[in-house]
Amino acid sequence: MFSLNDKVALVTGASQGIGRATARALADCGAKVAVAARNTEKLAALVGEIEGAGGSALAVPMDVVDGAQVKAGFQQVLAKFGRLDILVNNAAITKDTLALRMKLEDWESVLRTNLTGAHLCIQQALGAMLKQRAGRIINITSVVAETGNAGQANYVASKAGLIGLTRAIAVEVASRSITVNAVAPGFIETPMTDVLSQEIKDKMKGLIPLDRFGTDRDVAAAIVFLASDEAGYVTGQVLGVNGGLHMG
Repeated sequence: MFSLNDKVALVTGASQGIGRATARALADCGAKVAVAARNTEKLAALVGEIEGAGGSALAVPMDVVDGAQVKAGFQQVLAKFGRLDILVNNAAITKDTLALRMKLEDWESVLRTNLTGAHLCIQQALGAMLKQRAGRIINITSVVAETGNAGQANYVASKAGLIGLTRAIAVEVASRSITVNAVAPGFIETPMTDVLSQEIKDKMKGLIPLDRFGTDRDVAAAIVFLASDEAGYVTGQVLGVNGGLHMG
């Protein structure tokens, strides 16, 4: 089960954290993986790891807010591998502060990266997937898109928007056997959460029924399932990976 042999995947935000773990997991299941991010050094190291383990990978320098870079990146993937079966929209940033103090530029930059960037990538992916009459699109949202979170109005809005985008595109492309789903991680140990104080971490852990923080591998496993043939009848859904932090 969950074999991705002969599939081609592109993962954005792949230089660290969930994106990096996802790229490794997809490659371990047999997919050829294009890894996209702004940090070319980390991408090169990741490609080396995947190829060192016997896989096939391609580094794609890309800032998802730049439409020209997104288009060029997808063209690079198609030129290298000839097809695209799986898109994982993982690229995201945070610029946290209370809504009353939030600068317009911080609002707009988070929305551009987390939501508009995903839209631009989906547009490019659909060109190939519609011709193939098959594909998997997986958007990485967040538990806070469903619960809310103080000090993250821009981030929460962007991640909630991803859920709406997921369902809209799922309806548009279902007739072509393309599924579109979202994964909503809870509190996951990544570089993005490393900056939080121990006090906040302890408070969050106390709210999690499974009594532990998630790992990037926990999220990657859910993504592999949604990318597989076994998930062919799952579309327009939000899969929570949060240890029971939110049950809805």
